[in-house]
Amino acid sequence: MRIDKFVWCVRLAKTRSLATKLVAGNKIKLNDSECKPAKNVSAGDLITCQKNNALFRFKVLQLTDKRLGAKLISEYIIDQTPQEEIDKYKTYQSARSVYRSREQGKPSKKDRRDLDDFLEGW
Repeated sequence: MRIDKFVWCVRLAKTRSLATKLVAGNKIKLNDSECKPAKNVSAGDLITCQKNNALFRFKVLQLTDKRLGAKLISEYIIDQTPQEEIDKYKTYQSARSVYRSREQGKPSKKDRRDLDDFLEGW
């Protein structure tokens, strides 16, 4: 089975085209190496998925050719992500929600200038 289709089937990507873009952009790797969207996945392989600043690791148990419901995913992949990566992702999500909860939509001109001033020395 193709890696992009498998990633879509086990709900690591929302759409099939997004799964293809993630694999082609090296956000999803197979056995810790870069691959193309047509690379074949087999049982026992390790899929690494980069989301924002964290690396999630999943071991393939068995293959499927249909998109699965959320409850059935545990029969096909096992989450082997270290706890520090999960904590890093949760920290990012909470920081993002605090920033977005203040205002909806894009930052104002003043907010953008403040961000540019803050990030100028980096």
